[in-house]
Amino acid sequence: MFKNFLGFHLVEAYHEMKKAKRLAEDRRVSMCIKLAVAIITSLAIWCMPTDLLGIEGLTLIQQRTIAIFVFATLMWVLEAIPAWTTSVTVVVLLLLSVSDSSLWFFSEGIPAEQLGQAVKYKSIMHCFADPIIMLFIGGFILAIAATKTGLDSMLARVMLKPFGTQSRFVLLGFIIVTGIFSMFLSNTATAAMMLTFLTPVLKALPADGKGRIGLAMAIPVAANVGGMGTPIGTPPNAIALKYLNDPEGLNMNIGFGEWMTFMLPFTIVVILIAWILLLRLFPFKQKTIVLDIKGEAKKDWRSIVVYVTFAITVLLWMSDKFTGVNSNVVAMIPVAVFCAIGVITRRDLEEINWSVLWMVAGGFALGVALNETHLAQKMIEAIPFHTWSPVAMIVGSGLICYAMANFISHTATAALLVPILAIAGGSMGGSLDALGGVSTLLIGVAIGSSLAMVLPISTPPNALAHATGMIEQKDMQKVGLIMGFIGLILGYGMLIFLGSNGLI
Repeated sequence: MFKNFLGFHLVEAYHEMKKAKRLAEDRRVSMCIKLAVAIITSLAIWCMPTDLLGIEGLTLIQQRTIAIFVFATLMWVLEAIPAWTTSVTVVVLLLLSVSDSSLWFFSEGIPAEQLGQAVKYKSIMHCFADPIIMLFIGGFILAIAATKTGLDSMLARVMLKPFGTQSRFVLLGFIIVTGIFSMFLSNTATAAMMLTFLTPVLKALPADGKGRIGLAMAIPVAANVGGMGTPIGTPPNAIALKYLNDPEGLNMNIGFGEWMTFMLPFTIVVILIAWILLLRLFPFKQKTIVLDIKGEAKKDWRSIVVYVTFAITVLLWMSDKFTGVNSNVVAMIPVAVFCAIGVITRRDLEEINWSVLWMVAGGFALGVALNETHLAQKMIEAIPFHTWSPVAMIVGSGLICYAMANFISHTATAALLVPILAIAGGSMGGSLDALGGVSTLLIGVAIGSSLAMVLPISTPPNALAHATGMIEQKDMQKVGLIMGFIGLILGYGMLIFLGSNGLI
């Protein structure tokens, strides 16, 4: 009866406003507590006597680097501020306190042997223009151009058509197409696009059927898994590849096409397992589904140039070992072509996901600091990884990575673990060779990160799918845990087989 009151909507709006204000205040309090924990812990490490850290011969610069590393870890785990903001803050802290261009009071009057080896400021700042960053920019530009010309809609329609109208094959179609898109486009953008195509399909299905849940779950699962197929599919891949190919490190020279030769078959197998799993857990009541994907590909000359350039870029990426053109260099071709013909404008450049790029750069900067200060070597000596069994090292790193990536950004997980595992694996000499060597550890991080999809917060595609209201958290947990268990066993099995036989 009260709802008939003419001013009810104003009263309701007032209470909603008060509720929003309380939630905002709660978030501010929570953020302040998290910030305080991160800052106080880091300052305690920064200021304590170096002897208490248990690392022999620790210098002041190395101690500061440990403090900044702890700060980054806590901030990424607690998410007091956005992850990319943490990365930028970390870069600035490194520049001001441990670089050869740091503030004067951090080095003035301190004996050189006590201060330690400073990091070259150019090395830190180069992280923002690392070739891997250029690879990502090329991928983002391709995604924007594909959307502007309608290429994405056309490809989705053409690729889904062969799967017909039977419900189980429509599900397979959405999984495969989403997986393919996520190999070359952002996982988040892919999930958002495919969920848009899926919306009318979901409305046509019975409200009490489980098939709707399976279709909605198919998008984040395929987006997360599909990203493993190429170096640009997801940031953890690129982070692992950087350390695998570092001329001053492992220098394995793994190309774009070579990555795909072993990761693409693995991705296809995991995607097919996901299809079978979703069919079992969420069977369809309706046997047929009619698809109606809107949107047409443009046919003007600029769009045709985009289609041709897209195809050439992908072919050059896949054949980089034969052409001799590095995949990072190939990524700049669409950037130049699309900007030159006016498909990509200044406004479009603003749409590039710079936060992801800065997030990756922050992780690279931490790795540079760990190496150039020689802190990584000291930490490896303090923690006797060489005494660990190879099995313990591989299983332990995989489980830690998977657990972390379910709660914090996949990129942050890779940024934290890859630099440490690269050196830890190297310190074990040849004992890891029988299980694939250091490449098993580093590529394992990329696999473990992508398979982490237990919670809505685990990854943006999960959050987008959960926002449809069709997926309960228990459904996501069930699928995520099963996919993680199967994927980790298959992934590490593949890496051990390939690595021990000298195939990677």
